[in-house]
Amino acid sequence: MARPGFLAAAVVVTVCALAGCDSSAPTSGAEGVVPTSTIAPTPTSTQPAFVGTVSPVTADDLPYSYRPGCPVGPEDLRMLRVSYWGFDGHPHVGTLVVNATVTDDVRTVFAMLYDERFPIRHIAPVDEFGGSDPASMDADNTSGFNCRYAVAPGPPQWSAHAYGEAIDVNTVENPYLEGATVQPAAGVAYLDRSVYRPGIAIAGGGLVAAFASVGWQWGGRWTGSPDYQHFSKTGA
Repeated sequence: MARPGFLAAAVVVTVCALAGCDSSAPTSGAEGVVPTSTIAPTPTSTQPAFVGTVSPVTADDLPYSYRPGCPVGPEDLRMLRVSYWGFDGHPHVGTLVVNATVTDDVRTVFAMLYDERFPIRHIAPVDEFGGSDPASMDADNTSGFNCRYAVAPGPPQWSAHAYGEAIDVNTVENPYLEGATVQPAAGVAYLDRSVYRPGIAIAGGGLVAAFASVGWQWGGRWTGSPDYQHFSKTGA
Protein backbone atom coordinates (compact mmCIF):
# COMPACT_ATOMS: atom_id res chain seq x y z
CA MET A 1 0.00 0.00 0.00
CA ALA A 2 1.36 3.44 -0.98
CA ARG A 3 2.21 5.95 1.74
CA PRO A 4 -0.53 8.68 2.18
CA GLY A 5 1.88 11.49 1.27
CA PHE A 6 2.95 9.69 -1.89
CA LEU A 7 -0.70 9.13 -2.90
CA ALA A 8 -1.57 12.82 -2.38
CA ALA A 9 1.34 13.88 -4.56
CA ALA A 10 0.23 11.47 -7.27
CA VAL A 11 -3.28 12.96 -7.20
CA VAL A 12 -1.87 16.46 -7.65
CA VAL A 13 0.32 15.42 -10.57
CA THR A 14 -2.52 13.53 -12.26
CA VAL A 15 -5.06 16.35 -11.88
CA CYS A 16 -2.58 18.95 -13.06
CA ALA A 17 -1.62 16.86 -16.06
CA LEU A 18 -5.28 16.70 -17.08
CA ALA A 19 -6.44 20.20 -16.10
CA GLY A 20 -3.33 22.24 -16.71
CA CYS A 21 -3.00 23.64 -13.18
CA ASP A 22 0.19 24.69 -11.45
CA SER A 23 1.50 21.48 -9.89
CA SER A 24 3.74 23.52 -7.61
CA ALA A 25 0.70 25.07 -5.86
CA PRO A 26 0.18 23.91 -2.27
CA THR A 27 -2.42 21.31 -1.44
CA SER A 28 -5.01 21.84 1.29
CA GLY A 29 -6.44 19.62 4.00
CA ALA A 30 -5.19 16.39 5.54
CA GLU A 31 -6.19 14.39 2.48
CA GLY A 32 -4.06 16.52 0.12
CA VAL A 33 -7.02 17.70 -1.99
CA VAL A 34 -6.10 20.12 -4.77
CA PRO A 35 -7.78 23.53 -4.12
CA THR A 36 -10.26 24.52 -6.82
CA SER A 37 -8.41 27.81 -7.38
CA THR A 38 -5.35 25.95 -8.66
CA ILE A 39 -7.21 24.17 -11.43
CA ALA A 40 -7.24 26.19 -14.65
CA PRO A 41 -10.63 26.30 -16.43
CA THR A 42 -10.81 24.71 -19.83
CA PRO A 43 -10.69 27.49 -22.45
CA THR A 44 -13.97 27.83 -24.36
CA SER A 45 -12.71 30.33 -26.93
CA THR A 46 -9.52 31.85 -28.25
CA GLN A 47 -11.01 35.29 -27.56
CA PRO A 48 -9.77 36.80 -24.28
CA ALA A 49 -12.47 37.35 -21.68
CA PHE A 50 -14.12 40.76 -21.62
CA VAL A 51 -12.77 43.23 -19.05
CA GLY A 52 -15.25 45.60 -17.41
CA THR A 53 -13.92 46.91 -14.11
CA VAL A 54 -15.14 49.95 -12.18
CA SER A 55 -13.14 52.15 -9.80
CA PRO A 56 -13.65 55.49 -8.00
CA VAL A 57 -12.49 58.78 -9.49
CA THR A 58 -10.70 61.67 -7.81
CA ALA A 59 -10.10 65.24 -8.97
CA ASP A 60 -6.47 64.27 -9.60
CA ASP A 61 -7.69 61.80 -12.23
CA LEU A 62 -9.44 64.64 -14.08
CA PRO A 63 -6.90 67.48 -14.25
CA TYR A 64 -8.39 68.96 -17.44
CA SER A 65 -11.94 67.64 -17.80
CA TYR A 66 -13.20 68.73 -14.36
CA ARG A 67 -13.24 72.03 -12.50
CA PRO A 68 -15.24 73.47 -9.59
CA GLY A 69 -18.71 74.50 -10.72
CA CYS A 70 -19.28 71.50 -13.00
CA PRO A 71 -22.74 69.91 -12.70
CA VAL A 72 -21.25 66.71 -11.21
CA GLY A 73 -18.13 66.13 -9.14
CA PRO A 74 -15.53 63.34 -9.11
CA GLU A 75 -17.49 61.56 -6.38
CA ASP A 76 -20.36 61.16 -8.88
CA LEU A 77 -18.14 59.60 -11.52
CA ARG A 78 -16.47 56.25 -12.05
CA MET A 79 -13.51 55.05 -14.10
CA LEU A 80 -14.48 52.09 -16.25
CA ARG A 81 -11.88 49.88 -17.95
CA VAL A 82 -13.36 47.99 -20.89
CA SER A 83 -12.13 45.60 -23.55
CA TYR A 84 -12.49 46.46 -27.22
CA TRP A 85 -11.29 45.26 -30.59
CA GLY A 86 -9.06 47.68 -32.46
CA PHE A 87 -8.93 48.33 -36.17
CA ASP A 88 -5.72 46.30 -36.02
CA GLY A 89 -7.76 43.17 -35.34
CA HIS A 90 -6.40 42.77 -31.80
CA PRO A 91 -8.08 43.14 -28.39
CA HIS A 92 -7.21 46.14 -26.22
CA VAL A 93 -8.35 47.63 -22.92
CA GLY A 94 -9.34 51.30 -22.71
CA THR A 95 -10.64 53.65 -20.03
CA LEU A 96 -13.88 55.63 -19.92
CA VAL A 97 -15.01 58.08 -17.25
CA VAL A 98 -18.79 58.02 -16.83
CA ASN A 99 -21.46 58.80 -14.27
CA ALA A 100 -21.71 56.22 -11.48
CA THR A 101 -25.37 55.64 -12.37
CA VAL A 102 -24.60 54.37 -15.89
CA THR A 103 -21.70 51.97 -15.31
CA ASP A 104 -23.90 48.90 -15.78
CA ASP A 105 -25.28 50.31 -19.04
CA VAL A 106 -21.82 51.07 -20.38
CA ARG A 107 -20.41 47.68 -19.44
CA THR A 108 -23.33 45.97 -21.16
CA VAL A 109 -22.84 47.99 -24.34
CA PHE A 110 -19.10 47.45 -24.60
CA ALA A 111 -19.42 43.76 -23.77
CA MET A 112 -21.81 43.44 -26.71
CA LEU A 113 -19.47 45.35 -29.01
CA TYR A 114 -16.55 43.22 -27.85
CA ASP A 115 -18.43 39.99 -28.53
CA GLU A 116 -19.30 41.27 -32.01
CA ARG A 117 -15.69 42.44 -32.56
CA PHE A 118 -16.93 45.87 -33.51
CA PRO A 119 -13.75 47.89 -34.26
CA ILE A 120 -12.91 50.92 -32.11
CA ARG A 121 -9.87 53.08 -32.75
CA HIS A 122 -8.96 54.18 -29.23
CA ILE A 123 -10.65 54.57 -25.82
CA ALA A 124 -9.21 57.06 -23.34
CA PRO A 125 -10.36 59.86 -21.04
CA VAL A 126 -10.38 63.27 -22.70
CA ASP A 127 -7.77 64.31 -20.12
CA GLU A 128 -5.27 62.44 -22.29
CA PHE A 129 -5.85 65.27 -24.77
CA GLY A 130 -5.69 68.11 -22.27
CA GLY A 131 -9.46 68.16 -21.95
CA SER A 132 -9.76 69.30 -25.57
CA ASP A 133 -12.76 67.82 -27.35
CA PRO A 134 -11.43 68.83 -30.81
CA ALA A 135 -8.08 67.14 -30.09
CA SER A 136 -9.83 64.01 -28.86
CA MET A 137 -11.99 63.94 -32.00
CA ASP A 138 -8.99 64.47 -34.28
CA ALA A 139 -7.41 61.38 -32.67
CA ASP A 140 -10.52 59.29 -33.41
CA ASN A 141 -10.86 58.77 -29.67
CA THR A 142 -13.85 57.27 -27.88
CA SER A 143 -14.56 59.09 -24.62
CA GLY A 144 -17.19 59.90 -22.01
CA PHE A 145 -17.08 62.59 -19.31
CA ASN A 146 -15.92 66.11 -20.13
CA CYS A 147 -17.20 69.15 -18.25
CA ARG A 148 -18.00 71.32 -21.25
CA TYR A 149 -20.88 73.08 -22.91
CA ALA A 150 -22.82 71.49 -25.74
CA VAL A 151 -21.66 72.28 -29.27
CA ALA A 152 -24.90 73.87 -30.36
CA PRO A 153 -26.34 77.27 -31.27
CA GLY A 154 -28.02 79.40 -28.62
CA PRO A 155 -27.08 80.21 -25.03
CA PRO A 156 -24.47 77.99 -23.34
CA GLN A 157 -25.84 74.82 -21.83
CA TRP A 158 -24.10 71.83 -20.31
CA SER A 159 -23.46 68.92 -22.61
CA ALA A 160 -24.60 65.46 -21.53
CA HIS A 161 -20.86 64.74 -21.38
CA ALA A 162 -20.61 67.19 -18.46
CA TYR A 163 -22.81 64.79 -16.49
CA GLY A 164 -20.91 61.70 -17.60
CA GLU A 165 -24.03 60.43 -19.36
CA ALA A 166 -22.80 60.49 -22.96
CA ILE A 167 -20.16 58.69 -24.99
CA ASP A 168 -18.68 59.61 -28.37
CA VAL A 169 -17.53 56.60 -30.40
CA ASN A 170 -15.06 56.54 -33.32
CA THR A 171 -15.24 60.27 -33.90
CA VAL A 172 -13.61 60.28 -37.34
CA GLU A 173 -15.79 57.51 -38.75
CA ASN A 174 -18.80 59.16 -37.07
CA PRO A 175 -18.46 62.93 -37.45
CA TYR A 176 -20.64 65.72 -36.08
CA LEU A 177 -22.26 67.99 -38.67
CA GLU A 178 -22.93 71.58 -37.66
CA GLY A 179 -24.24 73.21 -40.80
CA ALA A 180 -21.44 73.07 -43.33
CA THR A 181 -18.85 72.34 -40.64
CA VAL A 182 -17.69 68.76 -40.15
CA GLN A 183 -16.07 67.84 -36.84
CA PRO A 184 -13.46 66.48 -36.93
CA ALA A 185 -12.26 67.57 -40.36
CA ALA A 186 -11.15 64.03 -41.26
CA GLY A 187 -14.79 62.99 -40.89
CA VAL A 188 -15.48 64.46 -44.33
CA ALA A 189 -14.41 61.10 -45.76
CA TYR A 190 -17.33 59.47 -43.94
CA LEU A 191 -20.19 61.77 -44.83
CA ASP A 192 -21.68 59.16 -47.13
CA ARG A 193 -23.60 56.99 -44.66
CA SER A 194 -25.29 54.87 -47.33
CA VAL A 195 -22.45 52.34 -47.46
CA TYR A 196 -21.36 50.53 -44.31
CA ARG A 197 -17.70 50.77 -43.40
CA PRO A 198 -15.99 49.34 -40.30
CA GLY A 199 -16.52 51.38 -37.16
CA ILE A 200 -19.41 53.53 -38.34
CA ALA A 201 -22.76 54.05 -36.65
CA ILE A 202 -25.80 53.45 -38.84
CA ALA A 203 -29.45 52.74 -38.16
CA GLY A 204 -29.82 49.00 -37.73
CA GLY A 205 -26.07 48.54 -37.22
CA GLY A 206 -24.38 46.86 -34.28
CA LEU A 207 -23.16 50.04 -32.59
CA VAL A 208 -26.55 51.75 -32.56
CA ALA A 209 -28.27 48.51 -31.54
CA ALA A 210 -25.91 47.97 -28.59
CA PHE A 211 -26.66 51.39 -27.11
CA ALA A 212 -30.37 51.05 -27.88
CA SER A 213 -30.43 47.80 -25.89
CA VAL A 214 -29.86 49.81 -22.68
CA GLY A 215 -32.17 52.66 -23.68
CA TRP A 216 -29.52 55.13 -24.87
CA GLN A 217 -30.28 57.42 -27.79
CA TRP A 218 -28.20 58.16 -30.87
CA GLY A 219 -27.30 61.65 -32.06
CA GLY A 220 -27.23 60.42 -35.64
CA ARG A 221 -31.01 60.78 -35.67
CA TRP A 222 -30.91 64.50 -34.87
CA THR A 223 -32.37 66.53 -37.72
CA GLY A 224 -30.35 69.39 -39.16
CA SER A 225 -27.14 68.67 -37.23
CA PRO A 226 -26.66 64.91 -36.91
CA ASP A 227 -24.00 63.84 -34.41
CA TYR A 228 -23.12 60.35 -35.57
CA GLN A 229 -20.56 59.72 -32.83
CA HIS A 230 -22.81 60.71 -29.93
CA PHE A 231 -24.77 58.35 -27.68
CA SER A 232 -26.46 59.51 -24.49
CA LYS A 233 -28.74 58.27 -21.75
CA THR A 234 -30.90 61.39 -21.85
CA GLY A 235 -30.95 62.02 -25.58
CA ALA A 236 -29.21 65.38 -25.10
